[in-house]
Amino acid sequence: MEEEVIAMSKTEISRHFVIRSVMEGHIGQEEAGKALSLSARQIRRLCVRVKGQGAIGVVHGLRGRPSNNQGDPGVLEKALCALHQPLWQSFGPTFASEKIEKYHGIRLSKETVRHLMVQTDLWLLTGRRGWKHRQWRERRTSLGLLVQLDGSDHDWFEGRGPKCVLLIYIDDATSRILHGEFVGAEATLPLMRSTWSYLKRWGRPAAFYVDKDSIYKVAKAAGYQSLSIEPPLTQFTRAMKDLGIDVITADSPQAKGRVERGFNTHQDRLAKELRLRGISKMAEANHYLWNEYIPEHNARYAVAAANPADAHQPLTADHRLGEILSLRTSRVIMNDYTVRNENNFFQILKQQPLRVSPGEKVEVEQRLDGSTHLRFKGVYLGFKPLGKRPYRPILLTRPSLARRYGAHPVNSTIWTPPKEHPWRHFELKRAKNQRLQSALLTPA
Repeated sequence: MEEEVIAMSKTEISRHFVIRSVMEGHIGQEEAGKALSLSARQIRRLCVRVKGQGAIGVVHGLRGRPSNNQGDPGVLEKALCALHQPLWQSFGPTFASEKIEKYHGIRLSKETVRHLMVQTDLWLLTGRRGWKHRQWRERRTSLGLLVQLDGSDHDWFEGRGPKCVLLIYIDDATSRILHGEFVGAEATLPLMRSTWSYLKRWGRPAAFYVDKDSIYKVAKAAGYQSLSIEPPLTQFTRAMKDLGIDVITADSPQAKGRVERGFNTHQDRLAKELRLRGISKMAEANHYLWNEYIPEHNARYAVAAANPADAHQPLTADHRLGEILSLRTSRVIMNDYTVRNENNFFQILKQQPLRVSPGEKVEVEQRLDGSTHLRFKGVYLGFKPLGKRPYRPILLTRPSLARRYGAHPVNSTIWTPPKEHPWRHFELKRAKNQRLQSALLTPA
């Protein structure tokens, strides 16, 4: 007589051993249930099956047999034929299940359709990809290697004062708040002023970790392709590049979670602390922030870095913050040696440290103290501001343009075009066309 061969997995062999131990009285049902993650009732049922069928009693009864929930093969084949239609390419499972029911009368769940698409490689045509793999990023080893920077627009004074933004500079290695400041808005100028205070106190960090806000990264239009080697920089990113500081943009809020989660704490605790002290002005809030809140917060939440060395680099004589932390705009020198920026005009003087010609580009540098400077090839030019637009001879014959630009020539009169002027012929022709068009549209 041939012996019956039973194919069992390692899990089933272990289960059979535990059930035999229960049947032989070596262990109890409760202990066996904990070992197999089953209830005592299920252990008793397995004991009955093993007693009647032997080792095969621990094997699932549907092994080698089709599932009881399997769909009709003919219906699934008909659905697959529909999915292979050229017009249905790139259909997602939800949309495809709706159209199969509408056009073929076959009602399938979106998961069933998705499994059919995966089995026949139709899933690759949908352009869908799985979740992007992510993993925890290790902390930096030293203070100053990476500083997370972000702003929180919140009603910090709870209606008692103006709305403002809290800028936070938090170290990645230690979770220590290195600098914080209330500003009117998360814009370029307030950000540069706050960064100035940070640099004066701590020096230059290796990198700032920021989001993809427009003050940190230039947003390109859809379909735009730049032929330049280097991507365009914002004013803040350009200033940090001049200081030798990298600006790293995060792809998600979770990537810079240290500063993001910190704002949840600040919006709860800091707002209440300001309420208890009756603070409703940004100057008072900054004084409390620097002298009390940040030291207490760091004493409670900061951790020690793996490397006790400070990675901040000192500012050198070449790092002139007044020049670097400024707004720079490129402008063209006009033929009359004037430069226009934001409807302000500047006259370049004759005596200059180097030769300047019309058509060349200069940088209009607007500093944080409100002063304006003109840079050309790294050299500052002499100039004087003009109160209004410089007078141009063409405005003698066009008083309307002179009034528009605020440059009134002497003896200016209202100029009337003569009868033979092309403008009048254009007006007469347009009026004639309008009369002809209205006559054609008028019913007889």
